[in-house]
Amino acid sequence: MRFIDTHAHLYSSPLNVNRELIIQNAINNGIDTIIMPAIDSDTLESMLELEAAYPNNCIAMMGLHPCSVKDNVQQELDIVEAQLKKRKFIAIGEIGLDYYWDKTFIQQQIEAFTIQMQWALEKQLPIVIHTRNAMGETIEAVKPFAKKGLRGIFHCFSGSQESAQQIISMGFHLGLGGVLTYKNAAVAEAIKEIPMSHLVLETDAPYLSPVPYRGKTNEPAFMIEVAKKLAEIKNIPLQEVAAITTNNAKEVFGIE
Repeated sequence: MRFIDTHAHLYSSPLNVNRELIIQNAINNGIDTIIMPAIDSDTLESMLELEAAYPNNCIAMMGLHPCSVKDNVQQELDIVEAQLKKRKFIAIGEIGLDYYWDKTFIQQQIEAFTIQMQWALEKQLPIVIHTRNAMGETIEAVKPFAKKGLRGIFHCFSGSQESAQQIISMGFHLGLGGVLTYKNAAVAEAIKEIPMSHLVLETDAPYLSPVPYRGKTNEPAFMIEVAKKLAEIKNIPLQEVAAITTNNAKEVFGIE
């Protein structure tokens, strides 16, 4: 079985210890491709260095995370734009809207999100979306771009069945991670009627570890637990989950 972790911050400092072992553990569990979302300029160098060190396993995106939208947003966007002009990336992400932590820069978040979606359209790249406490606003922001052909993933999906249906009707995929394994997680019910063709797997490592690793630092190898839970919810073999979600991820990101 082969899996693709569509979202892992493998360059993050909690994973600095034993990173080689973490990558090997992932490969041993059939997860041979790990896609890394960008955050901001502070982590850019470490992400690109990791991609260079593991070119067969780690693939970088480029973008500005909504939680990193501050007073210096234009400077950060200039860095993203320069990187996109310098070389090809697999996607623009993670980008979006986050109204959970701080609402000071809501307008700047919307503007940064819109600009980066426009870049993705121009470069014919998928996007990977972060949304928290802003699902309705995020869907509305994406709609006009989706109509022009923009595609991608709503990462770490934990919304309602209604939101899930709206997202897939735009041609987007839902990224499922550790939250799916949590007791009484509403997302398990929300995705019951969602076709497997719209689902991809992720960890969001080092965050959101699945059961039975909850409370520990998450890593790509743990994604197998998410896959097992999805197989249980859909009542299909684990091998089928692996085959379908891997194929979906390949299609989204244009991976051979």
